[in-house]
Amino acid sequence: WTAWSLITVEKRSGLASLRALRARLAGRRFDVLLHMQLSFRASVVSGFVPARVRLGFDRARAREMQWLFTNARIAARTREHVLDSFFGFTEALGIGERILRWDLPLPEDARAYAERLIPDRQPTLVISPCSSHARRNWRPERYAAVADHAARRHGMRVILAGGPTPIEAAMGAAIERAARTPLVNQIGRDTLPQLLALLARATVLVSPDSGPAHMATMVGTPVIGLYAATNPARSGPYRSRAWCVDVYAQAARRFRGCAPEELPWTTKIEAPEVMDLIVADQVTAKLDELLASQP
Repeated sequence: WTAWSLITVEKRSGLASLRALRARLAGRRFDVLLHMQLSFRASVVSGFVPARVRLGFDRARAREMQWLFTNARIAARTREHVLDSFFGFTEALGIGERILRWDLPLPEDARAYAERLIPDRQPTLVISPCSSHARRNWRPERYAAVADHAARRHGMRVILAGGPTPIEAAMGAAIERAARTPLVNQIGRDTLPQLLALLARATVLVSPDSGPAHMATMVGTPVIGLYAATNPARSGPYRSRAWCVDVYAQAARRFRGCAPEELPWTTKIEAPEVMDLIVADQVTAKLDELLASQP
């Protein structure tokens, strides 16, 4: 064991992975377990970690019976960003200072990949068009309109990024067909470290509610987030919430018939066509404003 160790639990391995975890932790004893995941599966895994203090969420937020697997709770709060809720754990340990810094090392091959795609200081827009849920995805022709605007008005290089799934590949191809400006389509052609390095060199990212939006936050790149199905006040890119196109309130009224304040804080409005509430002009206006604010 070193000062820190990372143990991977393979979900697909079922009981075998839990037995392996128990063997790996045999003879170990921890002072504190920070149980910061709310899924029942994560709670089961936490049960194999021998710890004197098992710190979890307050009862109101301890969904999927997380409270059964903990013996201490963070302070109760309501309607706060997910990252702020995580700071509740450090505060419970007596750490009041909030340091927003992610010192994730980037391998040299990842840096080289990003430098090949962005070799100079030409402003670069990265579009990561897909979320894990299809109903959070925007229309390809609207992404294309944003790409054309970025290239025409701001002289930007535009790169498409994403994973290797058929949905993402189809989205990338559709954006290319709809765009008038040439795009660099890297969807399915990178690794996560390479994507992180690419985002670090980019000027701005356009993305729906997805992992890359938070990866860009880690490396200090602003994000224009597209939020209709989910609430950016809860899960938006932490440092870029002012740059998000936020129509969640409009979606609540249209698809739930109420104001967003009347909905449970974790509500997702993943209705068909909910993302159509966002139009290209809203995104290009945010892009213009963001670029004008930069030195």
